[in-house]
Amino acid sequence: MSACVPTRATRPTDSATPERLHQPHSPPPAPRRRFHLAGADVSASIAVFLIALPLSLGIALATGAPLQAGLVAAAVGGLVAGRFGGSALQVSGPAAGLTVVTADLIHRYGWRTTCAITVLAGLAQLGLGCLRVARTALAVSPAIVHGMLAGIGVTIAVAQLHIVLGGTPQSSVLANLLALPAQVAAGRPAALVVSALTLTLLLLWPRLPGRAGRLLRKVPAALVAVSGATAVASLTGLTLPRVELPSWSSHALAGLPEGPALGLVAAVLTITLVCSVQSLLGAVAVDKLVAARAASPDGAEPTDGTGSAAIGSASPTGSTTAAASPATVPSAPRVARSDLDRELLGQGAANIVSGALGGLPIAGVAVRSSANVRAGAVSRNSTMLHGVLVVVAALLMVPILELIPLASLAALVMAVGIQMVSLHHIRTVTRHREVLVYAVTTLGVVFLGVLQGVALGIAVAVATALHRLAHTRITHDEKEGVHHVRVRGQLTFLAVPRLSRALHLVPHGAPAVVELDGSFMDHAAYETLQDWQKTHTAHGGTVEFGGRRPGLRIAEPVIPHADEDADCRCGPWTPWRNHQCDLTSLAPATTGDADSRRTDTVIATSTETATGAGTGTHAPAPAPAPTRTGTTAAESTPPESAGAKSADVPPDDTDDGRNRDTDRKETDPPPTAHQLVRGISAFQRNTAPLVRDELERLAREGQRPSQLFLTCADSRLVTSMITSSGPGDLFVVRNVGNLVPLPGEDSGDDSVAAAIEYAVDVLEVRSITVCGHSGCGAMQALLNAEPGEAHTPLKRWLRHGLPSLERMADDGRPWARLAGRAAADAVEQLCLTNVVQQLDHLRAHASVDRALRAGALELHGMYFHVGEAQAYLLTEGKVFDHVRPVDVPV
Repeated sequence: MSACVPTRATRPTDSATPERLHQPHSPPPAPRRRFHLAGADVSASIAVFLIALPLSLGIALATGAPLQAGLVAAAVGGLVAGRFGGSALQVSGPAAGLTVVTADLIHRYGWRTTCAITVLAGLAQLGLGCLRVARTALAVSPAIVHGMLAGIGVTIAVAQLHIVLGGTPQSSVLANLLALPAQVAAGRPAALVVSALTLTLLLLWPRLPGRAGRLLRKVPAALVAVSGATAVASLTGLTLPRVELPSWSSHALAGLPEGPALGLVAAVLTITLVCSVQSLLGAVAVDKLVAARAASPDGAEPTDGTGSAAIGSASPTGSTTAAASPATVPSAPRVARSDLDRELLGQGAANIVSGALGGLPIAGVAVRSSANVRAGAVSRNSTMLHGVLVVVAALLMVPILELIPLASLAALVMAVGIQMVSLHHIRTVTRHREVLVYAVTTLGVVFLGVLQGVALGIAVAVATALHRLAHTRITHDEKEGVHHVRVRGQLTFLAVPRLSRALHLVPHGAPAVVELDGSFMDHAAYETLQDWQKTHTAHGGTVEFGGRRPGLRIAEPVIPHADEDADCRCGPWTPWRNHQCDLTSLAPATTGDADSRRTDTVIATSTETATGAGTGTHAPAPAPAPTRTGTTAAESTPPESAGAKSADVPPDDTDDGRNRDTDRKETDPPPTAHQLVRGISAFQRNTAPLVRDELERLAREGQRPSQLFLTCADSRLVTSMITSSGPGDLFVVRNVGNLVPLPGEDSGDDSVAAAIEYAVDVLEVRSITVCGHSGCGAMQALLNAEPGEAHTPLKRWLRHGLPSLERMADDGRPWARLAGRAAADAVEQLCLTNVVQQLDHLRAHASVDRALRAGALELHGMYFHVGEAQAYLLTEGKVFDHVRPVDVPV
């Protein structure tokens, strides 16, 4: 095989290739000041407006405020919070979460004082934003937030049920419940018919089947429900209370606050707390929705209809977005992540303006924000334009708005209140053993008030945390001669006396197993375990540490005796560091060495976070970080290696194992066999419990990968790690040099072509990625090949790389290159060129060509620099550009 060595080592940038606008690490150029309104923002603003209009009137009705106050708040939320807030796509306005608080303030202090309280709360939010404490609000337990919203939802639903039945709500939940039988007995058929029609349309509209249903569902269900009920009430001539919008000239503005100072301060703090927490959690959730929309092939993000995404709990619904490459996402303007401090400032400014103009308190609204994201909004212009539309409607659509029956608005708000009690949230807090915090907060909000309920929830959350930290169950029993000491809970100094008593029940010289089921161990407990282990092993006993929970791994320290050889300290992650088990270096040469090593005994723990518990199976566990005891999991020995002599050295070794190669018996297995068994054992113990459910699902449903990933067989290229993928995500084909033989080649090996055909035609993958890497031995072999070499299997295979070598030597073709720098050498240049050439080979396969022409497949080129741990994606201009963290949805 002849070698085609390129005549040029470097090549200047092709003049036809567009240059980068700025260097990779320099600040981006200043944005253009020319105003541009995207069509997606216009359509999204209309969708949000159609939802906001009936909801704003309904929330104003539920609070007992003038109905115009809801329109004022919606307009100000869109214009002020939309312009100055830190979340580009969050829509602010009168929120259902503030209904109970506002209604209570209006009942106590009157409307004008409530407006003044709103202004003061906005000033408090401005102060908090200037202090940059926005992220502190996120420290509130989700169970408290969900409980608060559930309590508010129950209060709203019970109060609005009276209006649905045609009556008037009372001032408290208990009073509403007591008056409910009389309200039902009164029987007002007209109100019941309108309310039932509203709820029916609200429930059935999102479930319309077929293609026509898909088109009709683009119209918001809230608008359809209220419009339908209004039309029926008008056409049938039903006599019902309807919306009354007085003249704007008589609209009440804010006045000076009147009332007891302590009560006013509590009111301001309540409004500030509820508005701030709901808005900040909503901004975080909007970021999640935007990231999920960017990663989803169709850009859709399903929701549960409750709007819970905007209160910090929604996430992509099971799709493997983490494995999706940014190159597979349709090009769309990037939406910047939320600036929470700026969002707090924007919400404060909006509350000041809304309160001063006689509007309701403002916060980020779940339903409108999720609708804005789903409608495809790309900038804050959609939020602001929705505010403009509300202003237009408030000025020009008064006659139409006054046709709406109050019972229809009450039914709409009651449905929103019911949806705020989310079953998903209840399941989540139950799974995390926080149902008590949730229940106390909910009941406290319902029967005492929002501020009191939240305070109760915080107190219970703190008490629960202290109980979990202090409550530890320690048991001792004996089974078949082995003593088991089980610890359930966190090991702190409070549990040391009981731990010490249980450990001293183990007789000297007996085998013992200590099972630690917890994620924390303080220094006092650590020293107790360490001292006891030293004493127990010195008397001839054995100790094995373990954890029954899959998220906890306790690695037992190795304490070799003077006449024993130390085993290898390999942990599950040591192979990732190209670790080779050098057992001879670990064997103690003298008794003194063994004693000195005994003093370095450690107990290493890893929490559920370190082992990947709770993160799903779509991302590899991170490298072990230093634990609470100061060591890493890789520095300790797996439990099964403790208390036994090394299996690699026979007892009759004459040199203490320092000359393993000459002393090893023929029957002894090689060290690699022990490393393989150790690795499999670590998987079965630590990883298998975490992925078993996912693998069971894949075994039951079959594989449905979204990508074919064709890469080199190089051991340094770990596909699951560099793509953050897991079981079922990638259909991987590896060969020497990531080569794709042309169809029809007499290669004697159709495995690559068969894999391509199977992936495209049977598995129906949506993308194929060819991934090369730095320091590729196959490319080095191509460059160094001499004519007349023997035709070994490797040489015959590498002939499929000759077109890449010829492409690089062709002066008529622009070289593939890395963004920002030239190729380091000819080998790297050939690696880049080879990726481009193999993509051309892919297009020659019939199955790939058909899928490309049908628009069902995308091809991507990728280059991974091993030394930099940096991935590069091929662009249209044959430039491999960096994949930066900002490009990847979080």
